[in-house]
Amino acid sequence: MTPSTIIEVPRSALPSRKLLRTVLYLLAGATVLCLLFAFLGMGPSSFIVDFRFIVDLLEQMLPPNMGLVWSKSILFSLLDTLAMAFLGTIVGGAFALLIAFFAATNTAPHPLVRLLARTLLVANRSVPHLIVILVLLIAVGIGPFAGALTLIFGSVGMYGKFFADAIEQADKGTLESVESVGSTRLQTIRYAVLPQVMPSFVANLFYAFDYNLRAAIPLGVFGGGGIGFQLAFANGLLHYKDVLAFTILIVVMINGMERISDWVRRSIITQPMLNTK
Repeated sequence: MTPSTIIEVPRSALPSRKLLRTVLYLLAGATVLCLLFAFLGMGPSSFIVDFRFIVDLLEQMLPPNMGLVWSKSILFSLLDTLAMAFLGTIVGGAFALLIAFFAATNTAPHPLVRLLARTLLVANRSVPHLIVILVLLIAVGIGPFAGALTLIFGSVGMYGKFFADAIEQADKGTLESVESVGSTRLQTIRYAVLPQVMPSFVANLFYAFDYNLRAAIPLGVFGGGGIGFQLAFANGLLHYKDVLAFTILIVVMINGMERISDWVRRSIITQPMLNTK
């Protein structure tokens, strides 16, 4: 019989120490939350709402004026919103893809070019949509054109970063194999990089369309046209039955386009040319 081996457990792994550490983390998190509420001037009384005003608003909104759904101007407004989202995704995605190759480490021609491209993408993401559309409303006027340009601008920075990160995750061995046979940089990108990252590009583009479709609505409220402009106009006139009808229409449109986008994305990604498995 050999004596049993005694294994010393580190003090940091003891249950009592782990419990104490967990309690300290929870207390620190609760303290930060309390400080944030105090900084914003929020207390328990801030969550007490007079529901009388909400009930009055609901009485003015019900029943919704669903007859507006068949209005020609409303249908054109929906098409404007869809067109804004589509153009913002396709054109913005094309610019983002172009800049991404200069922003990725393994495809940038020079480190300074990569630094410049990354800085451009960061600067683009730092500007809110509201600021962009306020400037464009002065430059090009009220309407869907300003909204589409705003979505294009916003798509470049956000999805340029996603695309660049996907390019940098491409397998280095494949790139070196293609380069070893004397291929140019463009040929390396075409035959070694794109086949690996294309599924990520497609998935991000469909996510961009989903995001831009939602973003096009508040842009319309600020003058970007589309169904958001109709919603803001009805709200300004206190036509709350119309507001509820527009809200229902927006929910149906977004859900419908999301189902269609998911189906198209699955169909495209499962194609042999995009399937890298």
